[in-house]
Amino acid sequence: MANHASAKKRARQTVKRTARNKHIRTTVRSFVKRVREAIDAEDKSAAQTALQVAISQIDGAVHKGVFHRKTGSRYISRLAGQVAAL
Repeated sequence: MANHASAKKRARQTVKRTARNKHIRTTVRSFVKRVREAIDAEDKSAAQTALQVAISQIDGAVHKGVFHRKTGSRYISRLAGQVAAL
């Protein structure tokens, strides 16, 4: 357990940051799942609209530092390729 005031503050910050990152990460996963479900249903228009929302969410997560820049690009690239193949 933290004993110094600065260490206690860092522990509080870590709890907040972890909660925020977890929320953003699960939200992104939900939107990616919607795209994959539309792909599995072979509904191109639904997949394209879901892809646009998912791209926005992924870019937001990258901007906030939850995902690395290249990780976000990889997710977007793979999803876009799957939607284009429909």
